Amino acid sequence: MAVALAARRARSLTTSGAFAAALVGSLAVAAGWRWGALLIVYFLTSTGLSRLGADRKARRTASVVEKGGARDATQVLVNGGMFAVAAAGYLLTGNHVWRAVGAGALAAAAADTWATEVGTWLGGTPRSAWNWRRVPAGTSGGMTTAGTIAMCAGAAAIALLVFLLQWGHGPSWGAAAGGIAGAVADTVLGATLQERRRCMGCGDYTERIVHSCGSRTRRARGIPALNNDMVNLVASLIGSGIAYKVAELIGT
Repeated sequence: MAVALAARRARSLTTSGAFAAALVGSLAVAAGWRWGALLIVYFLTSTGLSRLGADRKARRTASVVEKGGARDATQVLVNGGMFAVAAAGYLLTGNHVWRAVGAGALAAAAADTWATEVGTWLGGTPRSAWNWRRVPAGTSGGMTTAGTIAMCAGAAAIALLVFLLQWGHGPSWGAAAGGIAGAVADTVLGATLQERRRCMGCGDYTERIVHSCGSRTRRARGIPALNNDMVNLVASLIGSGIAYKVAELIGT
C-alpha cells in the first residue's frame, strides 16, 4: 500500500491503478519477500524508463496511443494479474512451479514495457512487424532496433533477478524464454489482429476512441475489443505458459 500510494503521488498510477497495485503487491509479499522484491524491481525499472524522455514520447505518440501517462487498474491487472495469480498459487500450495509461471508473466510484461518505452524514446520511425512498412511512433506492432534490444534486455533482467533470488535454473531460463516469447506475441498480435481505428475527421489511423484532432474514430480493421490491454493480457499468459514448459524441461 505504501508503494502504491507513493506511485499515485508521483502520478505513475491513477487512483484505480493504485488500488490494483496494492492488491497485486499484497499477494506478492504474502507469498514471500522474493516475490515482493521481484515485483518492486519490475515496477521501479518500468516506471523509470517511462519517465525518460516523457515529453518527447508524449508528443510522438499522442495521436496514436489509447492510454498514456499514469496506469489505470486495467493496465496494472493485465500486466501483473498473472503474476498475482502465480503468487496466490504458491502461497496456497507451496509448489515451486508457480515461480516459473510468475517469472514468465512478469518477464513478458517487462520485455514489452522496456521495448515500448525505449523504442519510442530512442528509436526512429518504427516498421510494422507484419509488412515492414513504416508506421507512426506508438503504433502497436511497430518495431525499432532500440526497442528490440530493450525487449531482450527486459526479459534478461527479470531472468537474472530470478536467478539471483535463488529460484533455480528452470524458472530463470523460463523467464528469459517466456519474456521474449510473450513480447514477440504482443508485437505480432498488435500488428495483425489488434483493433485499429480511423479518425472520421482527418483520416489518420489510431487506437483512440476520440482522435487528438477532436473527431471520433471508427473501427477500420482488427478484432473488435482486442485493444492494447487485451493484447498485453494474452502476452502475459503466453509468457507464463512458455516459462512453465521451459522450467519443466530443465528442472530446478
